[in-house]
Amino acid sequence: MTAFSGFEVRVLPGLVPYAEALTLQHDLVERRQAGRSSDTLLLLEHPPVITLGRNALESGVLASPAALEALGVEVHRIERGGQATWHGPGQIVGYPICDLHGLGLGVAKWVRALEEVMIRAAAALGVAAERRPGITGVFSERGKLGALGVRISRGISFHGFAFNVDPDLSHYRLIVPCGMAEMPMTSVAAALGHAPPMDAARRAVIDAFLEVVAGR
Repeated sequence: MTAFSGFEVRVLPGLVPYAEALTLQHDLVERRQAGRSSDTLLLLEHPPVITLGRNALESGVLASPAALEALGVEVHRIERGGQATWHGPGQIVGYPICDLHGLGLGVAKWVRALEEVMIRAAAALGVAAERRPGITGVFSERGKLGALGVRISRGISFHGFAFNVDPDLSHYRLIVPCGMAEMPMTSVAAALGHAPPMDAARRAVIDAFLEVVAGR
C-alpha cells in the first residue's frame, strides 16, 4: 500500500477471486462513508470471470453454463451499471473507492476521468487511445481497449475500470462485450505487436490515475 496526497494505492498480488475483491470493495466503501479511510485505488487481476450489471440481459452471456464451467469461468451479477464484461489475467482492473463530493465530481465527470486515466496509461505504453461519442470506454484503432462501470453509494464510487494489457482476447467470444456485438475487443499487446511488462503497465495506470484524479 502506498499513500499519495490523501490517496492510497493498493496493488493486490496474484489473481484475486472476484468475490474476494467485491467483499473488499464493500468494506472499503463502508469505511470511506464513515470517514475511517481515505480514497483508495485497488489494482489487481482476476481469474477468468464474467460480470453482469444490475440490469444486464442474461443473453449477454453467449457460452453455455457447461462451457463456462469447463473453462473455469465464473459469472457474477453485481450492482454496477452496464452489460456483460469479462475480466481475466493480463487485464488490469482498477477499483477506485472515492468520495466524489470531496473530489468535486459528478457521475458524468467521474466516468470521463476514468476514461482519461486509461487514455493516458495507453499513451505511456505507446498506444494511441480515444473516446468515441455516445459509447463509454476507450478505444484504439483496433477496437475497444478499456471498459468501465461504476456504482455510487452515498457519494462513494466503487467498481471501476478494466484496461486490457495482454489478456486472452478469445474469451470475449463468451459474451456480448458491454452489449455491443459488433465491437472488436483489443489490447495494448495487440496494438504494439508485443506484450509490455505488467509492472510497467501498472505503473502507467497508477501515474495516470494520480495525475487525473489526485492532481499529482
